[in-house]
Amino acid sequence: MKRAALYLRVSTKEQTTENQRIELERVASAKGWSITANYQDEGISGAKGRDKRPSYDSMLKDAIRAKFDVVMAWDVSRLGRSLIGLVQALDDLHTNGVDLYLHQQAIDTTTPSGKAMFQMTGVFAEFERAMIRERVKAGLERVKGKGLKLGRPPLRIDLLDIKRDTANGMSVRQIAKKYNISTGSAFSLIQKA
Repeated sequence: MKRAALYLRVSTKEQTTENQRIELERVASAKGWSITANYQDEGISGAKGRDKRPSYDSMLKDAIRAKFDVVMAWDVSRLGRSLIGLVQALDDLHTNGVDLYLHQQAIDTTTPSGKAMFQMTGVFAEFERAMIRERVKAGLERVKGKGLKLGRPPLRIDLLDIKRDTANGMSVRQIAKKYNISTGSAFSLIQKA
């Protein structure tokens, strides 16, 4: 028996997820799936990123932990409205062997035709990654062509100053803040001093 997770979302507090839940529970029952998790974001737009939708984020993390076999949602817009975010989420599910059921679009990756559709999203995700990679490489080449150096400028902090600061009892964080550098860079400088 497949373990199903429901993801329910409405954009405003005045709306309810009840209709989505009832229909998805009916479908799960008809397919013989047991609902083992229920994730619900209320009053949160699908345009918001994963970091602004706590239940969505939890659902994707639990998918990676193999807490269920299939994610069920009312429609694709419940998962997200950003193509990049949506493709990334679909890729995460696919990579971790979690199927997807979208009621309104009649997509069910537990079936051969649904699996084919899911695999197409993987193709689009890979295409998007390749396009981003090419744009970054072109940008780097353009910068190099102008004679500009890439990467961080070298730190110009006197090690004697660092040695003095540590002798005066300053912590790694305090040194990092004083010189406006990361704590990792401050730690490296302390090691060298």
